[in-house]
Amino acid sequence: MGQVGQARVLSSPALPQAVPRRSSAFRRNLPRAVVYGLLAVGGFIFALPLLWLFSTSLKMPGHEFVLPPEWIPNPVRLENYTEAFRVRPFALFTRNTMVILILATAGTLITGSMSAYAFARLRFPGRGILFGITLSTLMLPFVVTMVPTFILFKQLKWINTFAPLIVPYWAGGGAFNIFLMRQFFMTIPYELEEAARIDGAGFFRSYWQITLPLAGPVLATVGIFSFIHHWNDFLAPLIYLSSPYLQTLALGIQTFRGEFGNQWNLLMAASAAMVVPVLLMFFFAQRYFLRGVAMTGLAGR
Repeated sequence: MGQVGQARVLSSPALPQAVPRRSSAFRRNLPRAVVYGLLAVGGFIFALPLLWLFSTSLKMPGHEFVLPPEWIPNPVRLENYTEAFRVRPFALFTRNTMVILILATAGTLITGSMSAYAFARLRFPGRGILFGITLSTLMLPFVVTMVPTFILFKQLKWINTFAPLIVPYWAGGGAFNIFLMRQFFMTIPYELEEAARIDGAGFFRSYWQITLPLAGPVLATVGIFSFIHHWNDFLAPLIYLSSPYLQTLALGIQTFRGEFGNQWNLLMAASAAMVVPVLLMFFFAQRYFLRGVAMTGLAGR
């Protein structure tokens, strides 16, 4: 009997303790659940225009603005995509855009990483001043330099060619990209390059064989930024390209809107075909993108 009473005394306090523990866990997880819920609602609201874009691209003509909105097309018309590419030479526009994108992105990654490595690793007189001047160019909007740059390219006879859209990116890749890569390079331990120099490696070999292979995340980040910029760029091609055979996708969408503006299903089909590559690029490279952005903030810690 004594053992039974002792067992009851020992087991009885355990019962009321389960409720406080459960309520404590609920209070800890409640703020996180609220934040996740708000983010989910916000993400859904921001995704509505994209959902309407893809939905409209599959609708029959005249079903774009019916009320209530028809989110699920009935019937689904996949022919909108083939018809949109038939009425305008979007294959040619895609090829032109890819030529500019690949060459300009390559120039940004190669020359930008070289410039960033020089600012991060090399010691030379005036390095800080030169880096400050480079960053100060970020304060100049494109509209300020647009006319002088156009006059320069006109004197070089580069108008109506791809050169104004490619060559400048082989001259450093842009101040923002240099800054981003320089911050990442500063997080790489100096001991790695010092060990390489003891073995007889020079600055370029240290850059090419040691620093650059470790800079995959920031190179992916800059590559994504460059891809999105050149894929969506509208103003620069509008200024420098006048031939219809040299137009990019952004210009092709605009001319398509001018000619077939009342055919919203075809316009949305062409726009959806332009949006999908950007979404796929970020989806497959988001891990490197987030890591590259995070690591650039660790310099100097």
